[in-house]
This record gives sequence, C-alpha cells and structure tokens, in this order.
Amino acid sequence: MLTRRRGVRLGLAAVCALGAALGTQGSARADGGGDVTCPPLIPDCTIVVGGGGGGGGGTGGGSGGGGDSGGGSVACLLGDTEVPCYRQGLGWFNPSDDCYWNLINPPPGPDDQLWQIAIRRPKDWKPGPDQGDLYDVTCTGPDAVLAGGVTWSLDRPPGYGGGPNLQAMAEQAVKKLGLQGADIGIAPKAGAMGLVGLPVWLWNKPTPSTWGPKSASVSAAGITVTATGHVTQIVWNMGDGTTVTCANAGTPYNASFGNSSSPDCGHTYQRTSAAGGTYPVTATSTWKVDWTATSGQRGTITTTRQSTTTVAIGQLQVLNN
Repeated sequence: MLTRRRGVRLGLAAVCALGAALGTQGSARADGGGDVTCPPLIPDCTIVVGGGGGGGGGTGGGSGGGGDSGGGSVACLLGDTEVPCYRQGLGWFNPSDDCYWNLINPPPGPDDQLWQIAIRRPKDWKPGPDQGDLYDVTCTGPDAVLAGGVTWSLDRPPGYGGGPNLQAMAEQAVKKLGLQGADIGIAPKAGAMGLVGLPVWLWNKPTPSTWGPKSASVSAAGITVTATGHVTQIVWNMGDGTTVTCANAGTPYNASFGNSSSPDCGHTYQRTSAAGGTYPVTATSTWKVDWTATSGQRGTITTTRQSTTTVAIGQLQVLNN
C-alpha cells in the first residue's frame, strides 16, 4: 500500500500539477476523436475516425446512407471526477490505485539508495537486467493529502503509456453492435394514399438493433471495452421541406384511431405529392453509444443511421350531381 513517504523526488511543480488535475474537471478530458463513418447503404462496416453513418432498412423503401457523427473522447476517472490520463511531470494515471506513475529514467545505478527505500521492492531483489523499474508515484489521500513515493514495479503499471487504443476498441465495439436505422412504420402505409390536411402517423418498430439498448464488447491486452447504444431521437425528413423530430419511437397507428393525430410523432401535409408520385421520407436515427473500459476509462460515441420510405398524398375530390 502506498504511504505518505514522499522523499525529495516529487517537486513543487508536480504537486501543483496534481492539484490542477484534481481541481479543474473541465481540463480533465484527453484528446481523442469519436466520429464514425459507414459507406452508403452499408449498415455495418469497419468504423474509422471521421465521417458519417450507415443505413438501415425501411418500410416501402430502401436503406439510406450517410449521416453525421458526433465526437467521442477518452477520460480517466478518479472516483467520479474525470482527470487527465497523462500529466506532464506526474506520468500516467493508474486506475488500479488512482495514482500517477512516472518512470524514473534513466534508472538510478545499482548502488543508489533509491532501490533500497523503494516501496514494494521484494526483499530478495538484486540489481540486474529485467529486475524492474522505479517510478515516482503520486496519489491523493483523505483531505487531499499527497501520498505515494518512489515505488518499484517489475512490469509497467496498468494505464502506463496509455495501454491499448481504447477509442479504437470502442469503435470496434460499435461495429459489433450492428446499429440500424428505423424499421419504419407509417400510416397511410405504402401503396395507400393519404389526404392533404389529414394526419400522417410515424413510428419505429423498436428492436435492440433499431432502438436499443444493445451492448457489445471487445478485449485486448487484458482490457475489455463494453459499448451500449440507444437511440436518442429520430428526425423525419418528410420530403415537403419540413422535418419532424421525435424523442421516442412513436405510436403505431390503429384503425380505431380514425383521423386523429399521433400523440407523439406525426405530420400533416399541406399539398399533394406530384401526380402519380410520392413524397420521399427519410428517418435519421441518432445513436448515443456509451462505453466503459475495465481499466477505468469511459467515453461516448454518437453516430446516425438512416432509413427511407415513401408516402402518397392526394386531394379529396367532392363531386356535384
């Protein structure tokens, strides 16, 4: 267990740096992109940084491609507070003990007293190759009292050097999710005709792949990243220059509802579709994917998926005898 023993190796700059790291949550986020792109018409693809989303199936129409993706980032956690995974002068954050580890490099000579006072050094330790390294370790204890000290370790501590690329692992987990666009439900249904001034109902037929939640994991170098995604909204482009944003999956239409409007996701057309034609309807689902790593980091990736369908809108004709 790390103690209050500090020695002279931790300088004032390191103490101030740790205070800044713990006291300023806004500066605690490490750099890292989180955009996701899939080629058009491909709902499940190899995910890279930058770009748009893939498409899913639609009722009465084909899959749509594209869609903007939001960013993601990697953060290390000290309790519930995000801290930088690396701090100049302090080293790398170790999630197993909530301390910063900084390699003493070049290593002290075999007769240096630091080897003798180092915390965790085995009693039978002898100098030589592959006999471990010394680290300056900086921790915070109760009442923000600094603790730590010169510490011996045979292997690199967890988190040192950043470990595996967690953002890339998270993106691979998103790929495994197989996120899809909405399985579109619409009334009037495909092949039928709606009327100007009468409500159109819109909904998604929710499944784990079209609405969530859905989880997937990937592992590397002893670390597992688990990603869980769910849809936060669907934006419906109605083809007449208007969009409808729905924060839920919508309500499926039933004939007993008559000409009433949808309680949560619908639209009313004010003009007919082209003679013999239809309005194209595109549903863009926004997926928020939260991921966590067993090494203590977490992040978020936002991406979109699209589906398409069509709707025919006509005008009620009144005939005079």
